Amino acid sequence: MAALDFLKTAELLKQGAEARVYRAEFLGKPTIVKERFPKRYRHPTLDEKLTHRRTTQEVRSILRCRRAGIRAPVVYFVDYTSHCIFLEEIVGSSTVRDHIASSQQSDSGTEQNLQQLAERVGQILAKMHDEDVIHGDLTTSNMLLRRSQKDGESELVLIDFGLSYISALPEDKGVDLYVLEKAFLSTHPNTEELFEKLLKSYAASSKKSSAVIKKLDEVRLRGRKRSMVG
Repeated sequence: MAALDFLKTAELLKQGAEARVYRAEFLGKPTIVKERFPKRYRHPTLDEKLTHRRTTQEVRSILRCRRAGIRAPVVYFVDYTSHCIFLEEIVGSSTVRDHIASSQQSDSGTEQNLQQLAERVGQILAKMHDEDVIHGDLTTSNMLLRRSQKDGESELVLIDFGLSYISALPEDKGVDLYVLEKAFLSTHPNTEELFEKLLKSYAASSKKSSAVIKKLDEVRLRGRKRSMVG
């Protein structure tokens, strides 16, 4: 109950089908709190079991990424009773989605800038998949750019691991990339070459890429068949 009492004073940022997201200050630090609320349509025992598992998977994925050197929010605190995760707020960041959109409207050095960004995204996703972390909701809105305090370079931060899980299967990794491809090309028109750059970087960086790319091609084929059927 302590976590839920804390949220009464927090700022509600958004509410989705699975969770509410708040902004607050925790231990003197800017914090994002994710609260998974009960689903009244499910049996309480089943709901509790599923919600606990989803919360555990999210925290495990974030910690595994951070141990591998992949930038993701710091986990400050987890309350498994109220299913609340207290996470570092990535202050001073912007989404990759907004960065690509603004770069496309600019004239100076746009293509090279976006090519370098696509290469970095591919490298980081390869590293994540080599750790057997499946993000589950890869979009350019779930990737943040923040200028590093050390060298002034922009660092890429992965966020929103709410649908993540651990799997070594090339099929799951291929589907992860397919989800990104669909989201990427629908959000950023005329960027097919940019996404291909991302995939080439992924293939060059991952120790297990050949099986994953093969599965991605199979998933693409299934997706096209479903579209043709209707």
